[in-house]
Amino acid sequence: MPSHHGFSGTASTDAHHPAARQASRQRSRGGLALPAVGLLAAALSFLPLTAADAAGAVNVLYAGSLVNLMEHGVGPAFDAATGNEFQGYAGGSNKLANEIKAKLRRADVFISANPKINASLTGAANGNWVSWYVAFAQSPLVIGYNASSKFAADFKSKPWYEVLQESGIKIGRTDPKLDPKGKLTVTLMKQAENYYKSPGLAQKVLGAPENPAQVLPEETLVGRLQSGQLDVGFFYSTETADAKIPAVSLPAAMTPKAVYTVTIVRAAPNASGAEAFVAFLLGNNGRKLLKEHGLTLQKLAVSGDASAMPPDITSIVDKAK
Repeated sequence: MPSHHGFSGTASTDAHHPAARQASRQRSRGGLALPAVGLLAAALSFLPLTAADAAGAVNVLYAGSLVNLMEHGVGPAFDAATGNEFQGYAGGSNKLANEIKAKLRRADVFISANPKINASLTGAANGNWVSWYVAFAQSPLVIGYNASSKFAADFKSKPWYEVLQESGIKIGRTDPKLDPKGKLTVTLMKQAENYYKSPGLAQKVLGAPENPAQVLPEETLVGRLQSGQLDVGFFYSTETADAKIPAVSLPAAMTPKAVYTVTIVRAAPNASGAEAFVAFLLGNNGRKLLKEHGLTLQKLAVSGDASAMPPDITSIVDKAK
């Protein structure tokens, strides 16, 4: 039985966009996502999980930049290999952590795009939601653009930071307060000022950090670019590789990157399913899928209380050393 994960907490004004419909499907296979039942879905999402609900369903809250990987790669492969049922919900990592901490959303597994976010869930003052986490992959920030945009040709003949300053260009990025990618975007532009010796570049391109003309939900950014609502956006390389979006690679010396981590949340409704999912993700089959979807594999690195990790996950990490 699918768990009730259809309620996103985001405004419904974008519901008619293909990207919004896609994000709704990605958040919950079979979940209640239509506006007509939005209030019902919201109420159901806060109800205690029954034993029947928990059986077999593994609720994974994950960074929105991993939508394609999770929904079309890891999720289906995990279901086929284990007989469990992956239930994914995508969003900004900070936003998801806040929802876990406030008990607004149930989770078995939490996947973040920034290791530091786990600190907001660690310790008694933060509810002890996370006691350990494993960093498993990376993805640098890139500039992705719509190949049909009138500005597309400019990216092949001019410096990217000059193109982003052209009149009328529509830029998309995520909220620096809710999503690590949004914060890294601001960092990137600040570092670009020094790298290209261009004072004020960040302000010229981004405006205010929370510029409402640019800041959009992470889970809709790819769809908006593909549909032509945006000319260009700030993405991780795994997103542009997965969606076949042309991208401008940036100098490594100035380019920040996502570092993805995974953990099992305290009081996970389906603890055994959560262990199976993390073991699959970090195992050979999972890491093969990560690579296929454009992520850079890194040495598995444990932070926090390693003794609290389930034995099967500890074994996988130890064998990878």
